[in-house]
Amino acid sequence: MTCPIVTGGAGFIGSALVRSLLAGGAERVAVIDNFQSGREENLAEVRSRVDVHRADIRDYAAIAPLLQGAPLVFHLAAIPSVPRSITEPVPSHESNIDGTFNVFRAAAEGGAGRVVYAASSSAYGDTEVLPKIESMAPNPKSPYALQKLVGEYYGSVFASCFGLETVSLRFFNVYGPRQDPSSPYSGVLSIFMTRLLERRAPVIFGDGGQSRDFTYVEDVAELCIKAAHAPAALVSGKVYNAGNGGRFTLNETWQTLCRIEGVDIQPEYGPERAGDVRHSQADITAAVRDLGHAPRFSFEEGLRRTLAWYRASQA
Repeated sequence: MTCPIVTGGAGFIGSALVRSLLAGGAERVAVIDNFQSGREENLAEVRSRVDVHRADIRDYAAIAPLLQGAPLVFHLAAIPSVPRSITEPVPSHESNIDGTFNVFRAAAEGGAGRVVYAASSSAYGDTEVLPKIESMAPNPKSPYALQKLVGEYYGSVFASCFGLETVSLRFFNVYGPRQDPSSPYSGVLSIFMTRLLERRAPVIFGDGGQSRDFTYVEDVAELCIKAAHAPAALVSGKVYNAGNGGRFTLNETWQTLCRIEGVDIQPEYGPERAGDVRHSQADITAAVRDLGHAPRFSFEEGLRRTLAWYRASQA
């Protein structure tokens, strides 16, 4: 394979990365996806320049030939849900640990150039110190958080033991167009968007005071590409935060959306969810220094762009 590969490339974040790679000069991009949560329509406008391989990262024999000689592998395929990892821990483990090992193994044995791995800020757990910095000891609170942390460790080990260039990016609450609001495990902002357009109150689990470093999907895609091209001697085997460096509570977020839309809808509140972290905020010093991270979208601008997409998609 002579073009970049994106596992999970038909998903919400993966498809944004595919579009960014093509916009940045890649002639073609290969996608590996089992379409459990990915969607063909996420790639519709660039489909003629995308080679789609319907395969599951848990199947080593299926993915190994696809990664042979790949210049870049962006590993985003996962079952990305804290609640689901608690209610259905086995498939989450198989995808997020076994599947990730398969990707690193296939990349190393196939002579791939570099793997950029989508890690998770959930690895930090509920430490009170803010912002979260990469030197902090991990404290995962859920199977999902632990699984994504294991992927980071595998990335480091494959770099040191097998000579595979790897970079892990801890994603912080990514949001934007194409995020699926229909799943019970959907991100909170995708649910907020659809409820707002339907003029229905959202259900916020807990008191709404929990805060997140919401990061617009195009900023995350651009950082993935920067991580792919940063000097190996500087970044290989390392972990970087992929956030904006700010934080907003769920109550503030809903109020901002209502202001943008010109409505006043009071949210409903439910019980806290198991495994949820209270506060999350990234220290992006290292990513700025080593990767050239430069988020372009403010939170409100990202919300406006995302809301416009949801409105158009419902038309």
